[in-house]
Amino acid sequence: MAKKMWKPGTFIYPIPAVLVSSGDMKNSNILTVAWTGIINTNPAIVYISVRPERFSYKLIKENREFAINLTNEKLAYATDWCGVRSGEKYDKFKEMHLTKEKANFIKAPLIKESPVSIECKVIDERDYGSHTMFTAEVLSIDADEKYFDENGAFDISKCDLIAYANGGYYRLGKKLGKFGFSVEKKKHKNTKLKK
Repeated sequence: MAKKMWKPGTFIYPIPAVLVSSGDMKNSNILTVAWTGIINTNPAIVYISVRPERFSYKLIKENREFAINLTNEKLAYATDWCGVRSGEKYDKFKEMHLTKEKANFIKAPLIKESPVSIECKVIDERDYGSHTMFTAEVLSIDADEKYFDENGAFDISKCDLIAYANGGYYRLGKKLGKFGFSVEKKKHKNTKLKK
């Protein structure tokens, strides 16, 4: 069967559905963003794309910082709600019973209920029409202790993260492999021959 041609658009799915917190501990907002990702490793640089008419847009422009808070199954309702309600009319922390947590390097609050919060400092912004892309350096990654294993390694599989695809939210499923598994040498079992 041949592929069917469709109109050009945004169709690189699934993508993370994150809660972006901005402002400061007194005057803050939460914005749901799916247009986000990694740009560079060293230094760690990420981006979010925000519509200029969104309430968080002016907070990010003024303060030049934000936090990306990863979302999980427990935060799915809040993730959707914060994306369809305006911060001009609602205190989203209060309405969604979310807890502001003080960040280490930025004024914007972190969301305590998020398994991982990423503190970001804006280093560039570009207008692309419907959205402005804020490029930011990662200053800190703050992860909930309950997701670390006994060896001190972060176990992301315990987070029950969610993703966004074509208008829907999805729970991420089973791990299929790890980076490099396709070329990894298989370990041979050391078996002794019986006499």
